[in-house]
Amino acid sequence: MKKSKLEIREAIVDTAVALAERSSWEAVRLFDIAAQLNISLDDIRLHFREKEDLIDAWFDRADNQMLKEAETIEFLSLSPRERLQHLIMSWLDSFAAHRKVTRQMIGAKLEPGHLHIQIPAIMRISRTVQWMREAAHRDATFVRRALEETALTSIYLATFTHWMRDASENSQRTRNFLAHKLALAEKLDHLVYGAPRKETATDSAVDSQPSQSGPATIESLSSTEPVVHQMRAKSG
Repeated sequence: MKKSKLEIREAIVDTAVALAERSSWEAVRLFDIAAQLNISLDDIRLHFREKEDLIDAWFDRADNQMLKEAETIEFLSLSPRERLQHLIMSWLDSFAAHRKVTRQMIGAKLEPGHLHIQIPAIMRISRTVQWMREAAHRDATFVRRALEETALTSIYLATFTHWMRDASENSQRTRNFLAHKLALAEKLDHLVYGAPRKETATDSAVDSQPSQSGPATIESLSSTEPVVHQMRAKSG
């Protein structure tokens, strides 16, 4: 049976990663992938303009996995900080079986003198962070949004860097590292914007009446400190 375009595209990425596992990402060549799949280079060109596009497709898979995790009922019941923890770790977990190759892909992106590769890589980081914010239902605006994006990007990149060298079981050290960074972000957010006010019975009654006031205060980057301990217990 003839494979669909999507099946061929996925097979090209899978074969590239498999070949990299045997040698290295640097050693992977498109003609080797074509020979392995019994297709032509032109068949590969229909899906990927160059080898670097395979890296983007690899990271697209992680984005897809992250967004699927956000569709579950369990995810929606999580606190804001737990959502971010879950999303970032889901993104990283999708690479767990190929950590070495993923690390080598990042190394290829950072190779000096390849600005045509590095500039799109920066845009791709921004795109992933934006999808994280959407999946976590972050709705900050203007200055607060900009600060939140900057903080989340820094946490995401620091965690990714930590994960690439993490040999602990189930990436537990990375999970702890991320939990600590999110807790710190919560404290900083509270210093700037104040802790979110807990709703009371009186508040609920007032909220049920028509109001002329402006929109409610946006929820902070994280929820409450005790969640860290619950999160660590779950991650273990």
